[in-house]
Amino acid sequence: MPLAKALELAQEYDLDLVEVAATARPPVCKLMDYGKFKYESAMKAREARKNQAHTVIKEMKLRPKIDPHDYDTKKGHVVRFLKQGDKVKITIMFRGREQSRPELGFRLLQRLADDVADLGFVESNPKQDGRNMIMVLGPHKKKTEAMAEAREAQAARKAGRQQESSPAEEPAEEPAEA
Repeated sequence: MPLAKALELAQEYDLDLVEVAATARPPVCKLMDYGKFKYESAMKAREARKNQAHTVIKEMKLRPKIDPHDYDTKKGHVVRFLKQGDKVKITIMFRGREQSRPELGFRLLQRLADDVADLGFVESNPKQDGRNMIMVLGPHKKKTEAMAEAREAQAARKAGRQQESSPAEEPAEEPAEA
């Protein structure tokens, strides 16, 4: 249809004439409310961004001569990060004479990797970087899966709390006759 007639039709229905495919021969146009179309497409993009997961690299720093309790605490943090679906960069810092014994740091990183093997895998093997030794652990499950599990667990906890706060009504006891 000619452009003038299409514009006239758009004005008659109080809509906009929007070019959909400019490269097609002849160009394809559509009658629509352009403001409403832009709003809906922005809302779809916003919804898609909300469900998107950003991979974050968390960092944990250790020393070669770490106390067992401190090691357990640091390992607990690594476990929490991996459960949340984040990557973890583990850095062992060497000072003074410790630099001449990098095998201590290597053994510590291997021990940590073995301890969290069920939650994550070694993404980059331990390597010496000046005074530090670095290893990266990646989670087995994706960030989106971890987020979904966390939402489900939170909903279950919330439902459990609501159940506890409103106990079932028990029938009132009638006074016993003497």
